Amino acid sequence: LISSATKSLRMETEILEKKLQDAQMKLAEKDGDKEKEIQSLKRLISELEFQLTMEKSNNESFLDKLRKEIKHKSDELEKLTQERTQLIHSLSQVQEENSLLQDTVRRECEERFELTAALGRAREQVLELRRLSGTL
Repeated sequence: LISSATKSLRMETEILEKKLQDAQMKLAEKDGDKEKEIQSLKRLISELEFQLTMEKSNNESFLDKLRKEIKHKSDELEKLTQERTQLIHSLSQVQEENSLLQDTVRRECEERFELTAALGRAREQVLELRRLSGTL
């Protein structure tokens, strides 16, 4: 009975040891798989961090370019605004000069008209005087 119980216990121990070995092998396999997955995730994280760094660098470069372009456009706008102000001032002066010239031309035309009228009257007087002197 003891021998049979011992034999039975040994067999049960062997089965349990075999199960333990199988469980340890499965655990070691799972540990290996998990280690591979961890390494794969670490590589992926490194790649993503590198991509993020590159994107940040590209964004900063793009922002710098935009800032320079905005500064250039702002300077150009300021220059154009100054030119516009100068042109408005010049236009105002030209308009004033034009108005003065138009007034001068108007006065000269009035004077010419008056002189033409006076010349006409003088001709009439000369003709009248010639007629009178011719009759005398």
